[in-house]
Amino acid sequence: MRITGMRYGASILKLAGFPVPEVLNSGATFEEIEKLLEKRGKLVIKPIFYGGVGKKGKAGLVKIVNSVNEAMEAKRKLYFAEHTFHNENVVANGVTFEEFIPSEYEVYFNLNVSTITRRVNFTLSIDGGVDIEDLPPDRIVQGSFDVLTGLKNYHIIDALAKLNAPQEMVSALVRHLPKLWELYNDYGFTMIELNPIRMERVGKRLNAVGCDFKGMLDIDNPLADRLNLPAEIFETNLSEFEIEVNQLRTYQGQSDVAVINPEGTITSFMFGGGANSAATEILSDKTTISSDFGGNPPYEKMYNIARIVYDYWLEQSNVLLIIGGKANNTDIFVTFKAMFDALRDYFGKHSKKEIYVVAGRGGPNLIQGFAYARDILESLEIPYKFFGYDSSMIEVIQYVVDIDNWMIDNE
Repeated sequence: MRITGMRYGASILKLAGFPVPEVLNSGATFEEIEKLLEKRGKLVIKPIFYGGVGKKGKAGLVKIVNSVNEAMEAKRKLYFAEHTFHNENVVANGVTFEEFIPSEYEVYFNLNVSTITRRVNFTLSIDGGVDIEDLPPDRIVQGSFDVLTGLKNYHIIDALAKLNAPQEMVSALVRHLPKLWELYNDYGFTMIELNPIRMERVGKRLNAVGCDFKGMLDIDNPLADRLNLPAEIFETNLSEFEIEVNQLRTYQGQSDVAVINPEGTITSFMFGGGANSAATEILSDKTTISSDFGGNPPYEKMYNIARIVYDYWLEQSNVLLIIGGKANNTDIFVTFKAMFDALRDYFGKHSKKEIYVVAGRGGPNLIQGFAYARDILESLEIPYKFFGYDSSMIEVIQYVVDIDNWMIDNE
């Protein structure tokens, strides 16, 4: 489940002691808004979208105001604002009034677990406040650390040195960024992103203030319950496909899905939060769905998930992608047997179509899984390519994009 914005992000960050601006919700009184405005002379007004909706700033849905009247006018315009994100039209459900934080620098920071190395990846840039993919590679540093040791001060110091960060930024970031690992580890997150962290000058020193929040929660992880989030943020307008798959949720194995583009041409089985983040980001509106089927799902569950996915999406797809890192506990043979048995049964009932299958995976019984998949695909005369766990997940996903583009160009 995805959470974006400071409506709940502020209270989540406070759990780790990470500095945040003061945030008022839609029901704030005229007097409360006026008092908050007096602190800085400006306010930031943002619409509230449930379900992890991003790109609000680019869409002109973030307003900076200088008076209470302007704040109330922005509230009126943004309260039920419409926004298109990943080809889905969404409607806001309220606004936040946020303290304006003046800053000389803005920082980007992201945490997520690599399903290849089982280490935690972090991404840091001192050019925050923009989409990270818009920055040149030399303005971004990526690193990793072991989950047993956690994120340490020296990880941050080394990364900032590579970026030639101003010395005055270092102390505040070294003091506060490791707190995000504690939050990640203690509350069931699979991804945390702050963009921007604004560097506010307090006296002669800078302080790091988290001004926007994005997170992905594993709602099957009992640690997530400790956040005490209200049920309303779990409420979304689910499609028939999402409802059908969600009915298969059990204690064993995840079955998290979201429709990204009903007209997409790549259908993906994603295993693990790292694979989900990478594939969803790179495939963008080419993918029909975003998913996470990790957690060692049993054969029957995985077969039924695959059956539903094929029934809804295979006919329109050029490429079927199975992507994940090196699993510790998931039996690759069992999951592959389920998915490819379902594929064989699908083509037993439907006419054959042109499709290309790409699988990038690692873990227990991988070779047996690949061999079983090979036999099914060759019997169906379906072209395929397999990648092992030592392959770059990013390059595998980009390979899928290139295949899809080629198939579209040669239709």
